[in-house]
Amino acid sequence: MENELDLNTEQKNISEEATQEQQNGENSSRKERDSALNSENDLNIDENHVEVQEDESHVDYSSYSKEQLAAVIKELTNETGFGRIDRIIREVKPLFNAIRNKEKAAALEKFIAEGGVKDDFDYKGDIADHDFDAAVKLLRSKKNKHIKDQEELKNENLARKNAVLEKLRLLADGEDTENSFAEFKLLQREWKSIGPVPNTQSRSLWANYTALLDIYYDQRSIYFELKELDRKKNLEYKFELCERAEKLANEESIKIAVKELNELHNEFKYTGPVPREEKDIVWGRFKAASDAVYAKRDVHMVELLVSLKENLEVKKQLIGELTPFVEFNSDRIKEWNNKTKEILALQKKWEAVGAVPRAQTKEINRVFWSTFKSFFANKSNFFKALDGEREKNLELKRELVKKASVIKDSTDWENASEELKRLQQQWKDIGPVPEKQRDKIYKEFKATCDDFFGKRREQFGKQDEEQADNLKLKKELCDFLEKHTAEKSGTPEVLYETVEKFNAIGFVPRKAIKSIKSRFDKAVAAFIASLPEVGEGERERLTMGVQLVGLKNDPHGERKIHHKEQAIKTQIHKAENDIAILKNNMEFFGRSKNAEKLKGEFVEKLEDAASHLSDLKKQLKLLKTV
Repeated sequence: MENELDLNTEQKNISEEATQEQQNGENSSRKERDSALNSENDLNIDENHVEVQEDESHVDYSSYSKEQLAAVIKELTNETGFGRIDRIIREVKPLFNAIRNKEKAAALEKFIAEGGVKDDFDYKGDIADHDFDAAVKLLRSKKNKHIKDQEELKNENLARKNAVLEKLRLLADGEDTENSFAEFKLLQREWKSIGPVPNTQSRSLWANYTALLDIYYDQRSIYFELKELDRKKNLEYKFELCERAEKLANEESIKIAVKELNELHNEFKYTGPVPREEKDIVWGRFKAASDAVYAKRDVHMVELLVSLKENLEVKKQLIGELTPFVEFNSDRIKEWNNKTKEILALQKKWEAVGAVPRAQTKEINRVFWSTFKSFFANKSNFFKALDGEREKNLELKRELVKKASVIKDSTDWENASEELKRLQQQWKDIGPVPEKQRDKIYKEFKATCDDFFGKRREQFGKQDEEQADNLKLKKELCDFLEKHTAEKSGTPEVLYETVEKFNAIGFVPRKAIKSIKSRFDKAVAAFIASLPEVGEGERERLTMGVQLVGLKNDPHGERKIHHKEQAIKTQIHKAENDIAILKNNMEFFGRSKNAEKLKGEFVEKLEDAASHLSDLKKQLKLLKTV
């Protein structure tokens, strides 16, 4: 390179005619470069359009609770994609505010009903309100800071580019040296490496930059040969860019191909001019490679549009299946629950369908979810009416508690006993009460009855001896089970027979009730654990079976079995919903970069959930055999 720059005296004293020819060559080169830049600017790849079309996945938040909506916004505080953050906030915030306003209105109504004055009402909200507001405020602050940082960075870039322009101006106006061309190329690379500037300054900066380049090349015709060498290097690099662009035709992801092609076009634009005779060749090759990516993108867009239209038709069909649910009505809980399972199955099908054309997304979702919510609004009204009946049952049971309280201090043991038994039967005949009051009212009634019968037992001395004998018999049964446990000689038949005997034995002294029951329960658990060649599932069924034997002998066993059955059904319903959500999330994350890792985690969770659901169904089946 130094040999090429080391011009001898004869070269420095070239004739005026030769200098004019070199300058003409420089002007032709500049025009060639401008023509290439203009051609390159004509190529515009709509990368954002491709990204939007591929990112059609959408989460419907309309069925989320307030806590779930707050959690969605809190999760956004760990992200940096402000476009996605803004979109989600625009969807979530109206839903959250609607729930909060409803709760606030209910709180105000309650405040006034309790004697408060509307002007004194001060709604504090709950944790979800505070979390939501704090998260939105934090996101707004982060976005403002991001925008401010970007503007500051652009201003810094503006200052740096102005500094480069000043150096170029000095270089263009200065005298030629053997290092000036190298310095000129360094300034070009520095200009290229600087990021974006404020939009208002971009056009004028570029105009000044290109003008200074023209001035420099015009005034330094002595370096024409170096420029030709630079053009050849530019040509080599542009051919390299052509090769990279041609490889993008084999890229599977259209989004990645378009993004990388845009980057290559930017490189092509800023590389600089090439020899005139090669200009059309290299540009034609680069454009052909770009056209190949365009063609692949166009095919992808056509296929995507077909898929979106097919999904739209499927969702319209699901809406047709959902419509009859709005008219459903029944006075039976079981029928409502069965219908709920059916509509939730439709919801799973809906969520499994992919995206639809953007123009129809909002309306198709509105129709589906409004119909969906109408069914559950009707169901809610049914259960509100049911709650009214339970309130009436609660009042009836409170009356029974009052009657029992009057009887409990009676010493007419025979008549009082019969009356209390009659009240107990009436208690059973009355339907369920609100869940919040169920245990409390039952404990009051039971304590009143237990108080009377406890006093009654104390009046019969002979019962003390009988209870002592009963305690002895129960201890012997504990010894019997513990002996089999130690010898590992037990069988399920021996266990059930022993449990039946234990439950058939009458009362024991009050002070020994808890201790003997605790000892027997431990003996049963140890006995089951020691059974040879019995799997874990069989052990659980034996444990459940022993509990059911005890419930059958309990005066309130039928009610307890019913409650246990309902509790297991609730757990089954929750487990099924959890599995459905996990499957839906697996499909959602399947397109992410970490799909395989996420899929492994969700498969493990699905297996655990399925195993838990199977155990619950076995327990329910065993309960129904009682």
